[in-house]
Amino acid sequence: MPPKKTKPFSVSDTRFVDPTSISSSSPATDNYYELHEINPNPDDGVHKATFPSSTHHQNMSRAPLLVRSSPGLGTSSSYGGLPLSLSSSPESSTDDRDVTSHLQRTKKRGESKLRHSEPFQSKTSLHRSNHDDSILDESIYTSSRSRRRSNKDQSNSGSSSSSSNTTRDDAPEEPSLESPTVERPNSSSDSSHVEGSDDEGSHEHDDLNDIKSNGNAHPPDNSPYSQVRASVPATDDLSLSINTPRMWTLSIFFAILGSSTNLFFSLRYPSVSITPIIALLLVHPLGLLWDQALKRSSDPVETFVNGAIQHNHIYLNDGRPNSASQTLHPKDSWRRRLRLWLARGRWNEKEHCCVYISSNVSFGFAFATDVIVEQTKFYHQDLGVVYQILLTLSTQILGYALAGLTRQYLVRPSGMIWPSTLVSTAMFTALHKDENKPADGWTISPSKFFVRVCCGSAAFYFLPGLLFPALSYFSVITWFAPKNVVVANLFGIASGLGLFPVTFDWAQVAYIGSPLVTPFWAALNILGGLFMVMWIMAPLMYYANVMFSAYMPILSAAVFDNKGKPYDVSKILTDTFVFDQEAYENYSRVFLPITYVLSYALQFAALTALISHTALWHGKDILRQWRRSWAEIRRNPGTDYEPLSADSDGIVRPSSPRLYRASTTSEPELENLLNAEDVHNRLMRRYDDVPIMWYLLTGLSMTAIGIFVVEYYPVHLPWYGLILALSIGAILFIPIGIVMAITNQQSSLYLICQLICGAVFPGRPVANMVFTTYGYITSTQGLKFSSDLKLGQYMKIPPRILFNLQLSATIISSLTQIGVLNWMLAFIPGICTPQAINGFTCPIARVHFNGSILWGVVGPARFFGPGALYRPLVWAFLVGAIAPVIIWLPARNSRKSILRKVNLAVVFGSLSWIPPATGLNFSIWAIVCYVFNYEIKNRRRAWWRKYNMTLSAALDSGLAIGVVIIFFGIVFPGWMGGFKWWGTEVYKQGCDWKACPYKTVPEGDTFGPHKW
Repeated sequence: MPPKKTKPFSVSDTRFVDPTSISSSSPATDNYYELHEINPNPDDGVHKATFPSSTHHQNMSRAPLLVRSSPGLGTSSSYGGLPLSLSSSPESSTDDRDVTSHLQRTKKRGESKLRHSEPFQSKTSLHRSNHDDSILDESIYTSSRSRRRSNKDQSNSGSSSSSSNTTRDDAPEEPSLESPTVERPNSSSDSSHVEGSDDEGSHEHDDLNDIKSNGNAHPPDNSPYSQVRASVPATDDLSLSINTPRMWTLSIFFAILGSSTNLFFSLRYPSVSITPIIALLLVHPLGLLWDQALKRSSDPVETFVNGAIQHNHIYLNDGRPNSASQTLHPKDSWRRRLRLWLARGRWNEKEHCCVYISSNVSFGFAFATDVIVEQTKFYHQDLGVVYQILLTLSTQILGYALAGLTRQYLVRPSGMIWPSTLVSTAMFTALHKDENKPADGWTISPSKFFVRVCCGSAAFYFLPGLLFPALSYFSVITWFAPKNVVVANLFGIASGLGLFPVTFDWAQVAYIGSPLVTPFWAALNILGGLFMVMWIMAPLMYYANVMFSAYMPILSAAVFDNKGKPYDVSKILTDTFVFDQEAYENYSRVFLPITYVLSYALQFAALTALISHTALWHGKDILRQWRRSWAEIRRNPGTDYEPLSADSDGIVRPSSPRLYRASTTSEPELENLLNAEDVHNRLMRRYDDVPIMWYLLTGLSMTAIGIFVVEYYPVHLPWYGLILALSIGAILFIPIGIVMAITNQQSSLYLICQLICGAVFPGRPVANMVFTTYGYITSTQGLKFSSDLKLGQYMKIPPRILFNLQLSATIISSLTQIGVLNWMLAFIPGICTPQAINGFTCPIARVHFNGSILWGVVGPARFFGPGALYRPLVWAFLVGAIAPVIIWLPARNSRKSILRKVNLAVVFGSLSWIPPATGLNFSIWAIVCYVFNYEIKNRRRAWWRKYNMTLSAALDSGLAIGVVIIFFGIVFPGWMGGFKWWGTEVYKQGCDWKACPYKTVPEGDTFGPHKW
C-alpha cells in the first residue's frame, strides 16, 4: 500500500535538533514527533526517549535518536553520537518530563534572522563534563535511512520493515534499536599504540599531554589536539545548504574582486594587499542581506541533503505537503521562479566557508603574472595573450593535483592540523553561533568578543600605521644614540638584529604569521635558531669582517658591489639583456650582507634537513600511506564509511586501526602521525569522495600544457627542464607539507629552484624565471590547496563541491588577472619605470628580475663554485642532512625526550625570512606565542579554548581593515601629504634607518678579493 503523506525522514537528511527548540510552537517538531522523555542514566549508559503512538511514529519508529555522548559516560561513537533505544510506550516517569520541560524553558527568544538558517543547531548541552579537555559541543541530532535507494527498494517502500533494512551500499550500518550498545573507541588500539606511552601519573601541566588515557577512562571521540577541539565542533549538519546560487555568486564575485585588486596594487609602491580574511568579514552581511531580500514566509520548505537541494519533496512551512495548486509549475511567473531559485537555502557557515575558500585560492596574485611583466617590460618579449593564459593556468592548477594526490598524507590524518585554518573556523563559529559558556569568569560571547577586538584593533592601527609610526619601529635605544653603528646593528629594527623586542604594531608581531596559531614547541625551535644563528653567529662574523661583511649593513635584502653600494645589474648586461663577462669583471663581484649569507646557508641546510627529518620520523608512515594510495588507484575502495563493530564484551572498537590513536596529546606526535584519523575525517566519509583519477587527469593535462608552453614559445627551457622543476616540487611537497601542517611554517623552494636552474641551464634568465615558477609556485599553490582541503574537512564541505569550487575560482581569478594586467600594461603611462604615474613602478617584478639576472645570468657557479667567495656555504647541505640524525638517535626510543620536539627543518627553514624580516619580528612573535600558547593555555585553559583563536582572527581582521581604510581613505587621496611631527620622524634619524655599515670604504677604493 502507498505510504501515508507524511514528511519523510532520511539518514541523508540528518540534522541537528536544537533541544531548546523542542516545544509545541516549533513546526519542525510538530510535524516530526514530540519528544516526551529523555532519561540519561550514567550507570548503564543507555538513553531512552518515548514517543506518542501516531502515524508519525509509525513512519519513523526505526530511526534512532543520536545524542552527543558525555565523557562522564565514557562513551563515544563514530559520528560523535550515541544510539538511543526508542519506545512507543506512553508510560514514563515524572522525573523524565522535567528534562523536557527544562529544555523548553531554556529556549532563547529574539533570535536573529541568521539563526533561522540553522534551526537544528544545538545551543545548549544536555550533559556537562567535569573535564575541560572533553567534548566541546554535545548536540542532539536525528538520523534515519538514506533517501538514495534502488528501484527495488522503492518498490518495497510500503513496508516499514523492509524499508528500515534497506540503505545505500556506502551508508553506515545503523545500530539496532533493541540493543542500545554504547559506542566508544578502543583506548588501546594495537596498531597505533606506542611503547612507553604516558601513564596516568604524568604531570597535569605537562604541555605534551592534553588528554590522559588509562585503563578505565575512554577519551572522547574528538580531535586529540586541544587547538582543534577549541576551534572545530566534532559534529556535522547534513541539512545545511551549500551548492546554491548565493554561494556561487558570492564566490565568483569575491574571486574577481580580490584577484583584480591585489594584482592592480602589486605593481605599485607602496602597495596594499586585500587578504581573504577581509572577504570572510564582508561576505557575511551580504549573505544575510541576500536572504533578507529574496526570502518570503510563503516560500515552500526546502530539503537539502549533503549540501544539494532535493526536488522530490516540497513542503510548506507548517510541514504539510504542497497541494496541486501550490506546487511549483512552469506556468508560474518567471520572476517567482527566478526568485525561488536565487533564494535557495539559508546563509550558513558552510556556504560562508566555501566563499572564503574561493577567496583564499584567488586573492593572491599569480606568480606567473610577474614573469609576464618581466618578459614584457624588462626583456621586451611579448609572447601574446594565449601564452599568458596557458602559463598562468598551468602553474596555478598543477598544485591542486599535488594536493589531491597527497590527501592521505597531508589532509586526512588527525596529526595534520594546519593551524592557520583554525583561525577561520574560529571566525565561522563566532559569526554563526550563539553558544556562550563561561570561561574562567569571562561570559562575553565569542561573536561579541570578536567584534569588539576587531574594532579596537582597526582603530588602534591608526596610531602605528598613520599618526605615530614610531610605535611600530620602536627602537627606542637607538633614539638616544642615533649615530652609533653598533647600537643600531644590535638594537635596530629597520636594519638591525632587534635585540630590544618591543613594538606596538600587530603587523610587526604577526609579520611571519600569527603567534597565537603556532604551537609553542614550534616557536621554541624558531627562537632557538634565532638565538644561535642571528644573535650569536651573525654579530661575531660581522664584526670579524668575515667575507667582507663589515663593509655592508648587518641586515639588508639588497646585494652590494665592491664599493658598498647596492648592486646595479644593468652594468653587466648588454642592450639585449645578455650577460657581459667583460663588463662584470670591470664592475664588481656580487657581495652579500652577513645575514643574507646565513640565510642562504640556512635554506641549504633546511632542504636536506627536511628530507632527513621526514625520512627518519615519518618514512614508515609515508610508505604505508603510499601502499594505500596505490591500492586506491588500482581498485575502487570499499564502503565510504567503516562502521564500528562490537566485541564480545559489548564495547565497540574501530574495525580499522587507523580510526583512533590511543595516545592523545596536545601536539602532533612523531610515531604513526599519518595513520591516525579523528572524528572529522570519519564524518567526511558520509560524502562522496573525489576520485583520485580526477586529480591525476588534472595534473597530466596541466603538465601537457606546460610542456607545450616551454617548447612552442621561446623561453629557452626544454621540456625535460620543466619535468625537473615539477619533480623538485613534487618530491619535496610531502615533507614541506608535513612541517607546515604541524608548525604553520613553510619551507620555501624559491632559492633552491633558482640555483638548480642556474646550474643546469646557465645564461638563460627567462628560463630561470619559468623554471622557478613551475617548481616553486606549483608547490606553494599545492600547500594552499591542501590547507583549504583541511578547512573543508573541518567545516564538513562535500569534497566534490569543494573540487569544483576551487578549480572554478582558480580559473576565473587567473583569467581576471590576465585581463587586468594587459589593461594596465596598455593604459598606464610609464608603468614599470621610475617615471610611472602614481607609483606603478612594478617593485616586486623588479626584484624577481634582479634575481633572474643574478642566478640566471651571473649564475650560482660564480657564487658557490670552486674558488668562489661563498663556496663554504655548500657545506650547509651536509650539515642539514646529518644534524637530524644526531637528534634522532638518542630520541627515537624515549617518548619523553625533549629532543623529540626539536625539528631542525623548522629551525633552519623559518629563519629564511631574514631578510627582509628582522630579529624583532621573530623575538616579539615568540614572546606573544609564549604568553598565550603556554602560560594562558596552562593557567586559563577554558579561556584559551574559548577565545584564543577568535582573538587571533580579530586582531588580523582589524589590522586588515585598518590598512585598507588608511590606504584607500587617507593616504591614496593624498590627505596626509606633508604631515610630520616627532612621532613620524624620530626613528628615521639614525643609522638604523639609514643602514650604516660597520666599516666604510675609503673614497675611490674597493673591498673584496683581489683575484677573480
